[in-house]
Amino acid sequence: MHFGSGVPTVEVTDLKDDDFLLDVREDDEWQAGHAAGALHIPISEFVARYGELTEAAPQDGRVHVICRSGGRSAQVAMYLVQQGVDAVNVDGGMQVWAAAGRPVVDDEGGPGYVL
Repeated sequence: MHFGSGVPTVEVTDLKDDDFLLDVREDDEWQAGHAAGALHIPISEFVARYGELTEAAPQDGRVHVICRSGGRSAQVAMYLVQQGVDAVNVDGGMQVWAAAGRPVVDDEGGPGYVL
């Protein structure tokens, strides 16, 4: 799913293991399964918790924003770009992440799944 030329996107297959990943799904989705090492800030709390992102994100690096399928992350990526942050939407989200064989872990670090 593509959200127009205004939202910069990247394919899951283009991500490197050490790329900074921001997961904007809600708590129940995160708990079921997420990419290890990702920063979790639900879209419903994003504006209030924006400072957590600025503290955690690499100063001169890119923020890769992911959700379940790419819709919510596209909104957050566009917002970040408007704030001057180098941000991209991960096309297809966690569904494509899991389908590509990338690891998905639950809150305990065990095998997770995409809700």
